Amino acid sequence: MLLHAAGGATGLLIVQMAKRLGATVYGTASTEEKQRLAREAGADVVIPYTQVDFEEEVKRLTDGKGVDVVYDSVGQTTFEKGLACLKPRGMMVLFGQSSGAVAPISPSVLAPKSLYLTRPMLGDYIRERADLERRTGDLFSWIADGSLKVRIGGEWPLAEAAEVHRRLQDRERVGKLLLIP
Repeated sequence: MLLHAAGGATGLLIVQMAKRLGATVYGTASTEEKQRLAREAGADVVIPYTQVDFEEEVKRLTDGKGVDVVYDSVGQTTFEKGLACLKPRGMMVLFGQSSGAVAPISPSVLAPKSLYLTRPMLGDYIRERADLERRTGDLFSWIADGSLKVRIGGEWPLAEAAEVHRRLQDRERVGKLLLIP
């Protein structure tokens, strides 16, 4: 798999879960610190995408075959090259847009390799209480037993929510930012 923003708060969790399930993880990260964190979380290869063309690197690493899935929380700047990294019948999971929204595309863009594209929304996966419990059971047990490490990037009083949002937008912190009532 290819995971964009592998050194971010969500990326670090996805790396750990993917490795737990046996995946080979190619991650992208912008800074040396985020690259280090992604490697520590278990990423097999971390691509410094501000210095290296991640599409070319993924193709090199996979002998031109590509990956089965791309998880993309970045959006606009990574979307098209991410699609190019997929194997035939591969899937793009677009779950964020930190660099901006992806422009509308024609379904014919997916046709040459029979690609799948999804933009998952949490509510669709936890509509029923049983779905929520099933989907979170493993996650919370892994956190409780210490096999899934959640990185906390800081805590702020709820009154400083605007400042926390600014820090998120400016990508100043690594880890989950907590607002305390």
